[in-house]
Amino acid sequence: MSVLLDFIQQESQERRASFPAFAAGDTVNVHVKIREGNKERIQQFQGVVIQRRNPSTNGETFTVRKISNQIGTERIFPLLSPNIDKIELIRRGKVRRARLFYLRGLAGKAAKIKEKRG
Repeated sequence: MSVLLDFIQQESQERRASFPAFAAGDTVNVHVKIREGNKERIQQFQGVVIQRRNPSTNGETFTVRKISNQIGTERIFPLLSPNIDKIELIRRGKVRRARLFYLRGLAGKAAKIKEKRG
């Protein structure tokens, strides 16, 4: 049984290493596989990471928020999901919090996050 657990841990570590290191406040572009009938396509979801949850376990998730047509949309992704094709780090944000739920109440320039330098 331990051989199976070792294999699963190794697979999750390899998958985790294939993604860039990102944190709350960073802008990411998540490429998600969408299945419609027998077709499969890739959909991109670009936005700001507002939280990462359970970062040390295999059940780690992260929430991405984007604004389109003045409507905020949030999506929760399991990090090790086979439906995630790749994650691109667009820019790093300078924030002092690990959970950015206050962005839900802000609009326009007030919701803008400064870019981290260097």
